Amino acid sequence: MPRKENVSMVESGKNRSAGNFFTGLALLLALVTLSACDVERRKSDAELGLNAQQSAGRKIYDSACDRCHEPYSTRGKKGPPLKGVFQHKYLSLSGLPANDERVTDIIRLGRNEMPGYGQTLSAQDIQDLLAYLHTL
Repeated sequence: MPRKENVSMVESGKNRSAGNFFTGLALLLALVTLSACDVERRKSDAELGLNAQQSAGRKIYDSACDRCHEPYSTRGKKGPPLKGVFQHKYLSLSGLPANDERVTDIIRLGRNEMPGYGQTLSAQDIQDLLAYLHTL
């Protein structure tokens, strides 16, 4: 008889392990599903209808700006989101006019926690980046 109790305890332990596994799997699936609600598949340049200059600006954005600024979302990362940056009369944090001249100055010289890129981006790079920012 003691042997049946041991088998029963082992089977019970296996059932608990399986139950824990499936519970963990369900929690993981729920977490992935909820976190994916705000994640969108990255669209290609063609899907966004970008021309060659805007596409070049997007590459610059990806390498220099994306780590701190969201391009297609209204939520920010470390810096403010840039979705619709030129659709407003004023820039959200500084209150400066939302125009090419002011944004160029911020890109070149930096502002608050944002570093300046005047030494790393050429005038053409900045023009390409502005062309892309106008598509957001």
